[in-house]
Amino acid sequence: MKNRYHFLDNLRWATVLLVLFYHVFYNYNSLGVFGAIGGFADHQWQDIFCTLLNPWFMTLLFVVAGASSRYALQRRTPQEFRRERTRKLLVPSTIGLMVFGWVLGWLNMTIANAPIPEDVPLFVKWLIAVASGTGPLWFIQNLFGFSLLLLLVRKVVDADKVDRWLTNLPQWGVGLVMVGFFGLLWLASQSQIDNPTAAQGLFNLHRPVFYLVGFLCGYYIFSSERLHRYLAERAEVLIVAAVVAAVAFCTKFYGKDYTSPEVVQGFWCNLYCWAMTLAMLGAFRRWADTISPFANYMSRSSFGLYIVHMTVCTAACWWLKTSGLPLWGTYTAALALTFIGSFLLWEILHRIPLLRWCIFGIKKSRRA
Repeated sequence: MKNRYHFLDNLRWATVLLVLFYHVFYNYNSLGVFGAIGGFADHQWQDIFCTLLNPWFMTLLFVVAGASSRYALQRRTPQEFRRERTRKLLVPSTIGLMVFGWVLGWLNMTIANAPIPEDVPLFVKWLIAVASGTGPLWFIQNLFGFSLLLLLVRKVVDADKVDRWLTNLPQWGVGLVMVGFFGLLWLASQSQIDNPTAAQGLFNLHRPVFYLVGFLCGYYIFSSERLHRYLAERAEVLIVAAVVAAVAFCTKFYGKDYTSPEVVQGFWCNLYCWAMTLAMLGAFRRWADTISPFANYMSRSSFGLYIVHMTVCTAACWWLKTSGLPLWGTYTAALALTFIGSFLLWEILHRIPLLRWCIFGIKKSRRA
């Protein structure tokens, strides 16, 4: 087994770019999804982009993270893996939150018309902003917890034995494993809480049980060379299946809050998530298992872009909401500012020694 697959690196940064795209439309959605700035009308055709992306793209990131963890543990001891994950994941999601994330927290409270009273001490204002600024850092917070749990699980279930078992399976057996992956996703989705309290709503939003299943399946199943070949050989069929699942899902749920338990627990949402995850893995292994200077740059930069993008995106969308631009101009400007601003902010911050460690968990500057 190789310890580096270019198609997984390419899939990771391509999905991060989709996250940037998604958050512009999320900020302007009219579907009642928690934390958005708000839309321009009660019903908007452009909300379809959120409905199309939300069911699967974060699941795919966790599957890729799980597979990458398998390869990382082939080159590192468990102690080295834990130290590296602490620096790369825990530091940005705690210290980075205090150094940089509070800006997003302040934006969130201002947009929600819940400003901190003037008579509150400055230090307390900062703490409140920090608490409100987690934003996209929930992904790396979950990933850090999953990584620690993995170090325990791998003592019980040997990934090499699973890989040998997968290698020796007939084709129909691998197909059954893929069906089993769908079953695990559907079962995990049932952990959503109906009519949640505020704290339970946070649990529903972050979906730790569901994403843990994706992460562990990435580690044990989708790190297998046999599975890579199996999906790549069927890439065209998987893409067609994913398109059909997308049409079925959007036909049933377009115009509804796509994060509600009613939606994410349903058969169609899980089928669509499953089909898109397999299709993206198969397509990238088939046609994007290559490296280039641009791909190298994006692989090094995607984590930093993910961390800073929501602050840039929220500020841009908030400012443009009342800019008076036509609708198409507002979205075009918001997308341009989000992408350009995120790249610029990443390029600046990761070149400042203390900030690059606090915000990104990077020891040395990563120059393109």
